[in-house]
Amino acid sequence: MSPLQFETQHAPDWQRLAEQLDTLEAGRPGVDAAMLLKRYRQACEHLALVQARAWPLHLAERLGTLTQRAHRQIYREPPASLARLAALVRVQFPRRLRAHPRLLLLAALAFFVPALALGVATWFDPAFALTVMDAQQLSHFDEMYGDSSDALGRQRGADSDWVMFGFYIRNNISVAFQCFATGLVFGVGSLFFLVANGVLIGVVAGYLTARGLGHNFWPFVATHGAFELTAIVIAGMAGLMLGRALLAPGRDPRGAALRQAARQAAVLVGGAVCMLVVAAVLEAFWSSARWVADGVKYGVAAACWTGVILYLWRAGRSAGSNDAG
Repeated sequence: MSPLQFETQHAPDWQRLAEQLDTLEAGRPGVDAAMLLKRYRQACEHLALVQARAWPLHLAERLGTLTQRAHRQIYREPPASLARLAALVRVQFPRRLRAHPRLLLLAALAFFVPALALGVATWFDPAFALTVMDAQQLSHFDEMYGDSSDALGRQRGADSDWVMFGFYIRNNISVAFQCFATGLVFGVGSLFFLVANGVLIGVVAGYLTARGLGHNFWPFVATHGAFELTAIVIAGMAGLMLGRALLAPGRDPRGAALRQAARQAAVLVGGAVCMLVVAAVLEAFWSSARWVADGVKYGVAAACWTGVILYLWRAGRSAGSNDAG
């Protein structure tokens, strides 16, 4: 078969593929996906044949342009949407989390064990807090959670819930990003920041409880802590995934293993960010409110902690699924 005969025979199929691509690129519906894939594979085969036989350049250019356009449409990232966000929250995030139970356990231990140990130590000996923070910082916490504070947990100069919401978003996400991104240091950075944040939170909790301010501190942190503390642990877990890929890439090259781990970790980070946004809303508009009775706050906190645990344990499961996300 000559190049001219080849082009004459297959040009109608190429034209139909081009028309489908025109429709997709214009954002119009009505493209048969199965037929698009079939014509794309056929065009790829034709391009390989043209190149192998060194047929005229215009044929290779025509098919090259056509296959590149088709590849962009078929393999492009779908646009962000509420449906994609809902799928992330309902299915992908909790399933991906449960797929790596050992890393989740390691991250949780690295965070909560120092928090508990240092919290108890500081409760018994409040002066121990000075080994972690200076006197000025401790005085600042006394002011934030003192009985004279108009709204609990407020920074100096912050006079509105919206100001605090912005502050909490920035602060929480920066902490989570530290725990995640430093996983590139072979996981050591993630472990360090998990432990460091656990130590800080434990010391503050123990100090304020020993100072007789626990009646202000615990109702403030109980509700939003269900989302914030869990999200920090998950961000650290995502960082440990990066570290594991670097330390033990398996049969894959280290770069390929890291890229694969980063794709999986991105789902965890996305879910953690969603949890931090919820935590910031609660912290700014609910936790700091003195008009809400402590008993109500503890009741809502218990519901939130129960809901978070059940969500991470059960969400995204399906009958017969092995739950590997």
